[in-house]
Amino acid sequence: MSGATRLLVLALLVAAGVPCVSTAARAAPAAADGNAAHAHDFDFAFGTWKTHIKRLVHPLSGSSEWAEYDGTHVIDKVWDGSANLGVLEADGTAGHVEALSLRLYNPASHQWNVSYANPREGKLGGTVAGAFEGGHGAFYGADTFDGRAIFVRELYVPLGPDRRRLEVAYSADGGKTWETNWIMTDTKAALPQTAGQTSAAIDAHDGSHDFDFEIGRWKTSVKRLANPLSGSTSWVAYEGVTTVRPIWGGRANLVELEMDGPKGHFRGLNLRLYDPVSRQWSLTFANAASGTLNTPAVGAFEHGRGEFYDQEMLDGRAILVRFVISDITNDACHFEQSFSADGGRTWETNWIAVDTRSDT
Repeated sequence: MSGATRLLVLALLVAAGVPCVSTAARAAPAAADGNAAHAHDFDFAFGTWKTHIKRLVHPLSGSSEWAEYDGTHVIDKVWDGSANLGVLEADGTAGHVEALSLRLYNPASHQWNVSYANPREGKLGGTVAGAFEGGHGAFYGADTFDGRAIFVRELYVPLGPDRRRLEVAYSADGGKTWETNWIMTDTKAALPQTAGQTSAAIDAHDGSHDFDFEIGRWKTSVKRLANPLSGSTSWVAYEGVTTVRPIWGGRANLVELEMDGPKGHFRGLNLRLYDPVSRQWSLTFANAASGTLNTPAVGAFEHGRGEFYDQEMLDGRAILVRFVISDITNDACHFEQSFSADGGRTWETNWIAVDTRSDT
């Protein structure tokens, strides 16, 4: 994500208007380390907050012009706290703005990866990494802004049991000096709100509601090819539950999968974002064992069938990945993931999931 794009996300400029979590076939399920150090750094943040934002309009330019916004910040727990989703809506002199943040705990590094998106672009990026010490959080990343390399710093500062502040700063001199360009102060709200609610008017036929059929809770049966592209015919079966929650009125959604099988308990998530310009979806997957994001798969639905593609590495070679969603009814849907090592001429299916709607 470029610095200008990141600024659009972090600064929440005016909004103009994961493949399904089942792609966990890319990594064998493993038990999540929920008790590792820092895995619950963000527990304080869960709930609904009133937010006040100050944004430097032109960072790293010598400008002192600030814009201000007021709104709501809803942060929902994922994976019992080792991940979370933040949805922000605010209004100011520049109009109505929306954005989301996805935070994933990496049990290997004992750090958090924080990524951002807004509905104008429908892409996830701007990732920073870090952790909390003594109640203060410090996160860093590298980016570009106006064609030059910069560092990005995010600081979480506690202001009491029900207030906290996030400050974002850029450095163009390798971290010697920092210019703050974003100050967000959150105060705990008395009344809960539901993430994903929005008043924006959406064209129901533009593709932004293609996943509405899947909102809710599902029983999931999974078959995974143990060793893809190896000639193996050994399959492993899992059973679990998939929960899909809407964001931005359906223009994005978060999928959570929990299942059990021969390798133990598995947790995965998939953040799906709609790009209104290309009218395509990007599906970005992560699992709790690694706390990192996979390459997003991009595609769309046509005649009730969704196809999504990306390119990845497997055992040192470049492969194509295809994810297909089909056989969609009110109470069931079918998912298949396939790999190709010959540029898409032939495909080997390695992941099959059948979801059946659950009432509990």
